Amino acid sequence: MVDLKYIKENYETVRENIRNRYMNVDIDDILALYEERNRLLRSLEEIRQKRNENAKRMKAKLEPEERSSLIEQGKQFKEQIASLEEEMKSIEVRLWDEAKKIPNAAHPDAPIGKEDKDNLEIRRVGKPTQFDFTPQDHIQIGSSLDLLDFETAAKVSGPKFYYLKNEAVYLEMALIRYAMDTLRAHGFTITMTPDIAREEVVEGIGFNPRGAESNIYNLEGTGTCLVGTAEITLGGYHSKSLLKAKQLPIRLAGVSHCFRREAGAAGQYSKGLYRVHQFTKVEMFVYAHPEASEELHQELLAIEEEIFQGLEIPYRVVDTCTGDLGAPAYRKYDLEAWMPGRGENGDWGEVTSTSNCTDYQARRLAVRFKENGKNQFVHMLNGTAIAVSRAIIALLENKQQADGTIAIPEKIVPYTGFDTITAKK
Repeated sequence: MVDLKYIKENYETVRENIRNRYMNVDIDDILALYEERNRLLRSLEEIRQKRNENAKRMKAKLEPEERSSLIEQGKQFKEQIASLEEEMKSIEVRLWDEAKKIPNAAHPDAPIGKEDKDNLEIRRVGKPTQFDFTPQDHIQIGSSLDLLDFETAAKVSGPKFYYLKNEAVYLEMALIRYAMDTLRAHGFTITMTPDIAREEVVEGIGFNPRGAESNIYNLEGTGTCLVGTAEITLGGYHSKSLLKAKQLPIRLAGVSHCFRREAGAAGQYSKGLYRVHQFTKVEMFVYAHPEASEELHQELLAIEEEIFQGLEIPYRVVDTCTGDLGAPAYRKYDLEAWMPGRGENGDWGEVTSTSNCTDYQARRLAVRFKENGKNQFVHMLNGTAIAVSRAIIALLENKQQADGTIAIPEKIVPYTGFDTITAKK
């Protein structure tokens, strides 16, 4: 799972990376457990060797007293081995429980910082939308055009759920198809993934499947979870696999529902569709040769930009700071769309992200490739093609007209079948 030898040999580098990510991981405790595990392993090997030698001697012609002595020694070796194996099992559980908290290394150019305000803006495409009337936010638009119903969803399912209605339903399906067609043109294999994954796959990708800190819905008594993203199911697709170098890169795209607890998510920026418990997303995932992963990361970012340029939505690209990367990511870029209804005067809101996780997830999920007779871990990358709920926010708010209608971007008119959303009579 984790290269503990590397951590031991690069102690200060690993500690600095943890500090830069503002994470709490006790490297000294992990290395102490590692040394104890190695000591127990050496002891086990010594006693097993003695047991084997004892067994060889038993095959010889022996006096009864000598045979009895060897039998007694064999029993002692067996008891010692069982005791050491039990002790080592306990140490290994503690070791891996702590070691899995160690985050991936961060790219040397990733901005150092604690939270999203420390992210570095790289570029802007388009200018914040200006209106000659007072714009509405997506909640007001959704109500006036009978597109969204939060109140009934709260009654039926609880807070942070919603009904899409009328043209909004077609809009969701149009955005999904638009994203899938874009990805197919870029060589992705299109999939519709399960909405449930085994806990070991969820954990291997880097999500915590249990506990108060988890953002994942655990399905009690099943050993499975509802997925928070198709990154989980796409990343698990080739788990425990040995791929061939010529297969790489493997580009997969997955459509799934996403379920998130969003525990603690509050405030005006969480209202409406921005933070919800269930939404639909089209996800990109790439299994890459280590030498190609940084170039492929730029490719995923370019595809995200292509999709939002087609939606005619102003956005900016930010290089995510170390404290906001999450444990698996080596480097992460976010697309933040302009949302006129966000705050008093509009603001940027995240709509996509793309991460290069290098071999962090591959080690945990045992995904390797063979090249020149040697097995290596692949690099794994992910990126949001479109998170439908947030794309709908940006589209409704940026494309609203003075007469209360919504102009549909030209690129997705063929998918919706209409170019304007108007008020119901």
